[in-house]
Amino acid sequence: MHPAPSVILFTVLSGAGFGYLAFLGLGAASTGWPAFWQFALAFAMAVGGLVSSVFHLGNPQRGLLAFTQWRTSWLSREGWASVATLLIMAVFAISAIFFGSIPPILGVIGAALSVATVFVTSMIYAQMKTVPRWNSPLTPTYFIACALTAGAILSATWSLALILLIALGPLQVFCWMSGDGRFAQRGHDMNSATGLHGQIRMFESPHSGTNYLLQEFGFQVARRHAAKLRVICICLISVLPAITLLIGAHPIAFGLAFALHLLGVFVSRWLFFAEARHVVQLYYGREAAAA
Repeated sequence: MHPAPSVILFTVLSGAGFGYLAFLGLGAASTGWPAFWQFALAFAMAVGGLVSSVFHLGNPQRGLLAFTQWRTSWLSREGWASVATLLIMAVFAISAIFFGSIPPILGVIGAALSVATVFVTSMIYAQMKTVPRWNSPLTPTYFIACALTAGAILSATWSLALILLIALGPLQVFCWMSGDGRFAQRGHDMNSATGLHGQIRMFESPHSGTNYLLQEFGFQVARRHAAKLRVICICLISVLPAITLLIGAHPIAFGLAFALHLLGVFVSRWLFFAEARHVVQLYYGREAAAA
């Protein structure tokens, strides 16, 4: 799949923002001006990520129409979930900043909605049977784990942040190992791609030039480059931030750990899209064995 920068920014920043909002709702929020900066950062990432996703739409001005398809579209449900979360947490933030009061029930509801929003975002990809690498319960697990890890680091929850960082590395590796062979395991071939029976082979390309399907679903990354990026990803997303927190639990350490972790999530999310193969690629003669 084509790793569009707008979608990578959307999933990484919004995930971190909603993960941080979840921890703020569960007790990490301060009051007064400290709370202002906490919520400013959380809302900046969450809203900034959501806004960046609009640039991936063919007609951004029609983005509001997505809200009408909530019965069938996970994208529409994500829109409603994010709006509900931001509204609830905005009320929570106003109470903490201007009135010095932290309503616990509102915080719990906001935290639950924050995690639910990340889950709904992940289901946009996990429900796609045409992309076997994504079509797994591991996809929402991975999205939520990244969001909660970022939230734990930003909220300076030292012990939980360390546990999540240590657990995220093996989870990421397991996602890769499980996803590498899933395309071939599903049994997709030229027959399933074309709907024809018998021994099917490519006579010539369906198109003389490029098209939307090739631009969006025909991206391929060399295995040697993917292997190098995976090592870099694990170091940044898990190992180096964990070592940083082990050195000391102070603001500079948490800031550096978050910066390293966020860079790792960007690399991870790039691979998430770049390594995914859509079944439509078989229609253009690319064999399942190459997955």
